[in-house]
Amino acid sequence: MEFIILVILGYLAGTIGSLVGLGGGIIIVPALLFLGGSTTLIGDVSPQVAAGTSLLVIIFTGLSSTIAYYKQKRVDYKSGLIFFIGSGPAGILGAWVNKQLNVDTFSIWFGVFMIFMSFVLMYKDKLKPLKRKSEKGIWRTYTDEEGNEQSYGFRPLIAIAISVVVGFLGGLLGIGGGSLMVPAMILLFFFPPHIAVATSMLLLFLTSITSSVAHIVMGNINWLYALALIPGAWFGGKAGALLNKNLPGKAIVTLLRIVLIIVGIRLIFSGLN
Repeated sequence: MEFIILVILGYLAGTIGSLVGLGGGIIIVPALLFLGGSTTLIGDVSPQVAAGTSLLVIIFTGLSSTIAYYKQKRVDYKSGLIFFIGSGPAGILGAWVNKQLNVDTFSIWFGVFMIFMSFVLMYKDKLKPLKRKSEKGIWRTYTDEEGNEQSYGFRPLIAIAISVVVGFLGGLLGIGGGSLMVPAMILLFFFPPHIAVATSMLLLFLTSITSSVAHIVMGNINWLYALALIPGAWFGGKAGALLNKNLPGKAIVTLLRIVLIIVGIRLIFSGLN
């Protein structure tokens, strides 16, 4: 029974995470904390073990969905690797800081962060598109299925600075950083939602590897739970990428906001009780 529950959880987390570019950590972490602390379905799970196990599982969700998005030609590899320069080392630091947290503080701050990012996305359409002021930086033009062209870009140093924050939070909270990176790419660099999600999954794959190593060293992995979660997460990653392909950009942003709010409320509630 325990194995079946975790396989289903992995599939749901992988599908939702791949669909909106968050990797599934925002589902796995609170679910493990809830199932372990409020039910008898699985054993008790500490926030450190939830974060470490989640990051290990995200490696497989990230790889699975990146392969699927590669076939759709939506992954911006150059941008993803630049973001990784900052987020990789920062993820290791975040994983180390994670051991200082207790479950209530962990849940409350994680929930507040999720809801904050959801409200920030409300103002996405009110922002003006980037104007290319010089040849410096990285610039791209994306043409969607309807023939509309969208320009996006960034300066590498700024992108690396932001990705440091992303990587730290990803390692700290066990979410891989996608919950911040996707909104950042959409709001700050004007990535088209489809490209932001696909590129985020590549970044999640890379940062989860580095952060997981730190958690493995500190003993923050429940290997039995991870082995049950990984198969579902792998196939969920492919399913989410397929669903993403058939949705318009606005629908993806709306789904992202809904997921962030639901998870945020649940975490705050569990942290206060």
